[in-house]
Amino acid sequence: MSGRSSGLRSSSSPATAAACDYDRRVDDAVHDRGGRPDATPIDRTEHELADWELLTDALVGALGSTGVMNVDELRRGIESMPPDAYEQASYYERWLFSVETVLTEKGVLRRGEIDARIGP
Repeated sequence: MSGRSSGLRSSSSPATAAACDYDRRVDDAVHDRGGRPDATPIDRTEHELADWELLTDALVGALGSTGVMNVDELRRGIESMPPDAYEQASYYERWLFSVETVLTEKGVLRRGEIDARIGP
């Protein structure tokens, strides 16, 4: 080959080391269900959304349209749920968990603020 680089890096380069770290085996998280057999049937029945579910959907839409929170942050918040909480939560309960988590991280909410306002 002439004096030009082939574009390939040696196996001892930082980029190659980073790629090896990236490809390492990780444990599946509770939300990572793809291809996992389960005998539990999927509930495919249609249902009317409760008012709080409609409001949750609207809240996430408003947070997204104003740039306060995006869909990637929503997903990361859901995926950060403890496994037991994730298993017990409904679809929109997961959204609420994520919204509270992300807004607390960003300083929009104080930790425990929602619980304090709702009361016992």
